[in-house]
Amino acid sequence: MSIIYSSLNHALRVPLAAEVHSRPPLRLSALESVTHFAVYAGDAAPVANAADQHRLLCQLCAHFGVAGPGGEAKYFFHDFGRFRMKWECHTEFATYTFARAHERPLPLAAAFDQVPLSELPQQWLQSLQGKIMVAAHLVLDQQAAPAEGPDAELLQVFEGNALAAGRMAQGGQIWTDFRIHADGFNRFVVRAVGPHEQQAARLVQRILEIETYRMMALLGLPLAQQSAPALSAIEDQLARLTAAMVDADQPSADAADSADDEQALLRDLTGLAARIEKLSLDNSYRFAAAQAYFRLVRARIDELHEIRIEGVPTIGEFMERRLAPAMNTCEAIARRQEGLAERIAHTNDLLRTRVGIVQEQQNRKILQSLNARAAQQLRLQQAVEGLSVVAISYYLAGLCNYAGKAVKAGGWPINPDVATGILVPFLTFGVWLGLRRMRRHLHAG
Repeated sequence: MSIIYSSLNHALRVPLAAEVHSRPPLRLSALESVTHFAVYAGDAAPVANAADQHRLLCQLCAHFGVAGPGGEAKYFFHDFGRFRMKWECHTEFATYTFARAHERPLPLAAAFDQVPLSELPQQWLQSLQGKIMVAAHLVLDQQAAPAEGPDAELLQVFEGNALAAGRMAQGGQIWTDFRIHADGFNRFVVRAVGPHEQQAARLVQRILEIETYRMMALLGLPLAQQSAPALSAIEDQLARLTAAMVDADQPSADAADSADDEQALLRDLTGLAARIEKLSLDNSYRFAAAQAYFRLVRARIDELHEIRIEGVPTIGEFMERRLAPAMNTCEAIARRQEGLAERIAHTNDLLRTRVGIVQEQQNRKILQSLNARAAQQLRLQQAVEGLSVVAISYYLAGLCNYAGKAVKAGGWPINPDVATGILVPFLTFGVWLGLRRMRRHLHAG
């Protein structure tokens, strides 16, 4: 029956159900040394990033003669004998967590000397050049946790740096200085977690995720710092353009020059809009990602349920004091970009409206000029029509005179000149009447 029921499943039911189990914590014993890497390949597309991360994993597996996972894998675990490895692929980065168990308790300094980093091939480590965003060593032991402040062993391991620490409500303590030491690694010490392996694994996973997401969130800070001068320059130029618009409101003797000035202002303002749009496109994804990573850091800190160790700030307090200002800077720059883009758009609309009004005024003047020319042409046409009446009447009178002379030559007692003079008024009136009727007929058509 199960086979029959499996055919009824939606195509995504099984992968979606497995998603919540896709990233289990690495199983840890009471005494462990852990090495953790977060490999960030740069601002590559997710598909390209996944391919690069999968290639690096397969190279490591091939060195130990182990088959790597399929190309679509997002999670991989393998026990190599002397150490265990957990690999996770995220949208922008991949994490490698290597763990080595110790048979007996070791001093902290000795435990940090026996981290699983020494088991990794140097050639593979060299392939990570320029890609490592997080490199950390973590020691998990069961020594008695100090009740107040760090003991001498912790001070020695962390080289006397200021520490952040917290006692977990479920048991155990976390100690770190969030500094990169001379060996290039951050250091974390987790003590007296308790007998439950899963509890220790979850605690280690949370602290490593806090460090990873902290560094990924801080990727937005350099962009924010670089964008601040560019935004200031754009704001200054916008202020100058706005002042020029105010000056353009003064009456000008030459309307054409005023229109040209506003067209130049519009071109400059359009250039500003393009600059702020490019800046927003360059920064928007990274700022949004920084805020998302920061929310994950806070979520993981909340999951720790820290209790203060007297004389030492908690990890949550450390992050609020050191990481939150950087994230606030990114958020402020993002809001500044959006506000500046809105101001430029508003100014652009205002200037386009003014340019449109000027163009309408110019068009109205052109129409008035065309009307004046049409009136002049009408008067000229009327004058030409008057001359046409005279000319046509003159030619008709001449024809009538020739006709009178012909009649006189035929023996009729008529004076052609007198008859022509009598006909001239009638001919002129007839010509004028005929031209008027013809004009009306043309207008009616």
